Amino acid sequence: MKDRAHDDAMAEVFRKDPAYAVELLNSILEDGDQAELLIALRQMAKAFGGVSKVAEKAQMNGTHIYRTLSAKGNPEIRSLSAILKTMGLRLAVQPIQQHG
Repeated sequence: MKDRAHDDAMAEVFRKDPAYAVELLNSILEDGDQAELLIALRQMAKAFGGVSKVAEKAQMNGTHIYRTLSAKGNPEIRSLSAILKTMGLRLAVQPIQQHG
């Protein structure tokens, strides 16, 4: 129950502040934590009308997206790109910023 409330709260944050969602996803990708990435994407899917709506916009099977974004999911780049595109986002490669 607590996780669902947190997911709802994060979905609301993503709806109100898409730039924060971008920052969060980039931070997660930098850390390389796939489980954390999938959690954030599930929360974002909720913010964008739910998994079934995201699936429809991505022209993907809803069950496939649920599996892809599940805790044991292992999304293919093609699936990840399609899901992100429905949210107005895309995967990108950037140079590592040198600190110092």
